[in-house]
Amino acid sequence: MAQQAQSYDPTDLISVIIPANNEEPYIDDCLKALAAQDAAAGPVEVLVVANACTDRTVAFAREHTAAFSARNWTLTVLDLEEPGKINALNVGDRAATGCLIVYHDADIRCDPALLGQLREALSIEAPRYATGSLRVGPASSWVTRQYGRFWTKLPFVAGGAVGAGLYGVNRAGRGRWAEFPDIISDDTYARRQFNPDERIEVPAKYQWPMIEGFQNLVRVRKRQDEGVQELSEQFGSMLREEGKKPLSWRELARLAIADPIGFTVYSCVSLVVRLKRSNREWVRGR
Repeated sequence: MAQQAQSYDPTDLISVIIPANNEEPYIDDCLKALAAQDAAAGPVEVLVVANACTDRTVAFAREHTAAFSARNWTLTVLDLEEPGKINALNVGDRAATGCLIVYHDADIRCDPALLGQLREALSIEAPRYATGSLRVGPASSWVTRQYGRFWTKLPFVAGGAVGAGLYGVNRAGRGRWAEFPDIISDDTYARRQFNPDERIEVPAKYQWPMIEGFQNLVRVRKRQDEGVQELSEQFGSMLREEGKKPLSWRELARLAIADPIGFTVYSCVSLVVRLKRSNREWVRGR
């Protein structure tokens, strides 16, 4: 990992680290969106860290090399045999040379202004964390559309700087932790290295896909809840406060009245999650 920079300017390099495991359906759109970032992005290096892929993720990613070279940017595809997102993040960190680091899931699509706005937000010597404005992608299943619509209205999401699937830090901020530990929720772990006033949500959006179908929503939500519990148990005293008020019964009632169908679907998923046995196997975070 490069040494911490003492100052920032428009020529500083942004390193975008993309862990990827069997992302063949998504990696093309992901990289096309990055290559289409506006001029404010400045110099960029992209590292796709493919881990134990058995599909065409690596081949598809390498096909974008020329598009990045045309902008005098670099695209490096690392093909790891060892599986695991956390290992991929740590390998990417060791390879990154930028003063600003963006962690970017392979199924995310960024608006053209995002990297430039992240650059501006992170270009400060004090530790900073920044993300874009999350936009849930269009869903094909009825249940996911209802769940996603209600979820985006919850205080945790509506309050900003969620960073699900995409977040960036400057080198001073990245110095808050060493390697990523073997955990479920890397985005929550990174976000809570920072006080609420050190977290920034820029206006540019990024599209985050939500998994389709009731059973899949339950499975992913269970995994997400286990990730938060794991962090509390292992690092509770070390992490900053979330900085967002919990959902009150009055607020919940207001949301339920405004969107009764979404509330019903969300509540059903939450109830089944509580009844479901723990499963420590990895599941995709969508």
